[in-house]
Amino acid sequence: MLLSELLTPERVRIPLQSRDKRGIVRELSQLLVDTAGGELDDVVSAVEEREALLSTGIGFGVAIPHGRAPSVPDLAVVCGTTPEPVAFDAIDGQPVRLFFMLVGPERCAGQHVKALGRLARLVRSESLRGRLLAAPTPADFFGVITEAEVA
Repeated sequence: MLLSELLTPERVRIPLQSRDKRGIVRELSQLLVDTAGGELDDVVSAVEEREALLSTGIGFGVAIPHGRAPSVPDLAVVCGTTPEPVAFDAIDGQPVRLFFMLVGPERCAGQHVKALGRLARLVRSESLRGRLLAAPTPADFFGVITEAEVA
């Protein structure tokens, strides 16, 4: 499974407007509901419950909030960047500017885990992170992801 199969330029927000963790989760959740379906409260609750267990700020200025929400019809990814770093309780203690949110129903659990792994591997690359943060438009951001997956 490729991330570009779960992501579209319409599911990318540059820049995200929120300036705190709770706001980022809510803004990305709204984007996911608007572009992939589901109920906002269900998505926010699923992601916040997961976040309460352990922050999904994985380090290097990246966070991958995720959860399983029954109202979302299929696994979907939304993402975005912020102009200024946001405190996100990341494991390395650093603030975050690059966000990927992954949400789907329970029946997509296997795909969910694979997509999380794929995202985590992709963003290990410092040059890729830099290119994503420099992308001026959602289409450019999507293009960077697509190129990275075929490389």
